[in-house]
Amino acid sequence: MRKLPSRKTRRKLTKSERAERAAGWLFVSPVLIILGIFLVAPIFMALWVSVSDWAGRGSPFSSNVSFIGAQNFKQVLVDGGLSTRNFGTALRNNIYYVILVVPIQTFVALVLAVFVSNRALKARSFFRLAFYFPSITSSVAITVLWLFLFSVSGAVNQVLGWFSLNGPNWFNDPRGLLHLLLGVFGVHTPPAALTSGTFLGITYWDWLAGPSIAWSAFILMAVFTTSGTFMLLFIAALQQINGEVQEAAMMDGANSFQRFRFVTVPMLKPTIFTVVTLGLIGTWQVFDQIYASGDPGAPARTTLTPAYLSYESAFISNRWGEGAAISFILFAIIVLMAAIQRWALRDKDEAKLRRRIRKQKRVEARATKKGAN
Repeated sequence: MRKLPSRKTRRKLTKSERAERAAGWLFVSPVLIILGIFLVAPIFMALWVSVSDWAGRGSPFSSNVSFIGAQNFKQVLVDGGLSTRNFGTALRNNIYYVILVVPIQTFVALVLAVFVSNRALKARSFFRLAFYFPSITSSVAITVLWLFLFSVSGAVNQVLGWFSLNGPNWFNDPRGLLHLLLGVFGVHTPPAALTSGTFLGITYWDWLAGPSIAWSAFILMAVFTTSGTFMLLFIAALQQINGEVQEAAMMDGANSFQRFRFVTVPMLKPTIFTVVTLGLIGTWQVFDQIYASGDPGAPARTTLTPAYLSYESAFISNRWGEGAAISFILFAIIVLMAAIQRWALRDKDEAKLRRRIRKQKRVEARATKKGAN
């Protein structure tokens, strides 16, 4: 049986551990101080602004600034005025953005990673650089280029003109793609049930509009600029897959698609989880592309996002409390979405194993306690 150290020895070990912990805190203290000053403190200041009537002049902690509770949040979420309608419109736009961008960019990044990881492909380095290059290019520059391509005289309109599909105002059409598709089948008048009720200031019919043509162009731009970054993550994960697993699947008669579906994709699950998490966070924080578009929100606020609406409310309209409230609502949405996708992509077998281990430990602890008594 292992002999326990004496009290004197235990006291020396405790002092040594305390010294190590003190040294560790000493080394990380500069970073903690910097993060506290430039990250944590501004967050708490913004939280105070969201529950106060600060007008943007002077210090938000001065005596003439009073606490108003959840009034700013109520104005955005409940009152049904212009602020609520703007937030509802921005939220609707961003939801369609997330629903379309995250799965498409994840799929495209995975396909590109498999493509450039093929050993039979020549000039693999060139293709990796070509696919990754849009991710390191300035988002403002790409936005300007994208707007030029989709302008009335742009290349996209010229190509569509060959098929008689172009028009001078198609990019300025505020209708959503779903409404346009229904119009093709002769549905131009919404049902009364979808126009009688509202949520966040806009009707259910408008919630089901889908992204506008202009917003669809921004969605394509997001996929174009972000797929290269996630491609690198998938390439690194593919390089960690043991080739013997693929060979075993081939020996069992699995074709290339079956190996990809039943071998490669399950082994990439941790990387898929990371890519989806980063995609959710990034798609809910769209700002610079909207700001650089020249006419943010046009047409008819169909390209407005909560991130830009927070900036517009605070820095343009001087409604600082409302802008801070929108930012914290956006933060809550991001945390909630990350938690949902973490639950959806969890490893069920691993979760069952962990529950069994915890249950076994509880049983052993009870048995040990009974034996001691």
